[in-house]
Amino acid sequence: MTFFSDHRNTGILATSQAVFVTSQSMLAILSGLVGLTIADNVALATLPVTTVVVAATLTTIPASMLMKRIGRRAGFLVGGAVGVTGALVAAYALTIGNFWVFSFGTFLMGVNAGFAQFYRFTAADAALPQFKSRAISFVIAGGVIAAFAGPELAKGTHDLIEGTDFLGSYLILGGLGVVGMALVTALKIPAPSAEERGDSGRPLSEIVRQPSLVIAILVGMIAYGTMILLMTATPLAMIGNGFHIDDASFVIQWHMVAMFAPAFFTGSIIHRFGVDKVMVTGTVLLGLAITAALSGDQIIHFWVALFTLGLGWNFAFIGASTLLTETYQPSEKGKVQALNDFMVFGMVSVASLTSGTILYFLDWRAVNFAAIPAIAVALIATLWLWNLRRSARA
Repeated sequence: MTFFSDHRNTGILATSQAVFVTSQSMLAILSGLVGLTIADNVALATLPVTTVVVAATLTTIPASMLMKRIGRRAGFLVGGAVGVTGALVAAYALTIGNFWVFSFGTFLMGVNAGFAQFYRFTAADAALPQFKSRAISFVIAGGVIAAFAGPELAKGTHDLIEGTDFLGSYLILGGLGVVGMALVTALKIPAPSAEERGDSGRPLSEIVRQPSLVIAILVGMIAYGTMILLMTATPLAMIGNGFHIDDASFVIQWHMVAMFAPAFFTGSIIHRFGVDKVMVTGTVLLGLAITAALSGDQIIHFWVALFTLGLGWNFAFIGASTLLTETYQPSEKGKVQALNDFMVFGMVSVASLTSGTILYFLDWRAVNFAAIPAIAVALIATLWLWNLRRSARA
């Protein structure tokens, strides 16, 4: 794979990531509001949001296995087609006011998310070794566009079609899905050979004995789970403290900027200082975010906490994804990446479901305290890995 192919594929995947995360941002903003509008029981209002997360988790393993057989590009097209279908089903459900059909539509869009999560690994697997960390980082950086595009599209399209609220938004989501499919058709990645499809490499039971792989998965789970736990509860906690929805949107928007904008440089930082140091830095930043959140309940406390949380997620998650690529051979990537993303997004599902529950029955401080043990485990694990790799180099 040449230098120019590395950068071309990475650019396409970064743009695809921007389109995908914009769609996910719109879904997160709108689906709960739709649920409040058409659900017979308001207690079920957040079900359409939950179906996206659950579907993405359940799809990770079959998506990875399918792409091992048919190739990345074909796999992304399959996922995109399911996602577009889901958007159209959701739009149809709005015209008839059926909550359960709408939730099925969001589930289908979650299936597409299960495929799209592999954009970052696709860029790394197709790149030269010295470009892998930068490839992952640049793809994730594509999400910075979503920090602005997602909320603006949600605000500008919810009443686009007179007579049916939100219908225009979900038709736009279908259009974004078509754009994403068009982008991945331009990828220059060879289809798997017969030998690659037939060779499964080492048994998974042997691969998972590597300390680096265990820590990569663990830190990815904790970084993403902690981020979702706090981000999901933040708007509710702010409104509960007397802030306006615009204040919550401001905090979340800057949180997303902190998540994605540093990724333009994170890969170079990893290349310069090492993945272990970057992961340690990420877990420390997650701890500082908790400290800021527990320091007060003014808007500056929420802003600093969520901005620092985004930075910590960026360093820890990109570091963990990069470390994972060092633990498998090309023939093993399908099952290792599937295991990683199933574990990571399984944790995301749990965090998404429990965040509101902790906030409802306890309070905002309890949400933050709940994250401390996991962050402590991640910090200990990354420090141990740092020392282990330093000793190995010595």
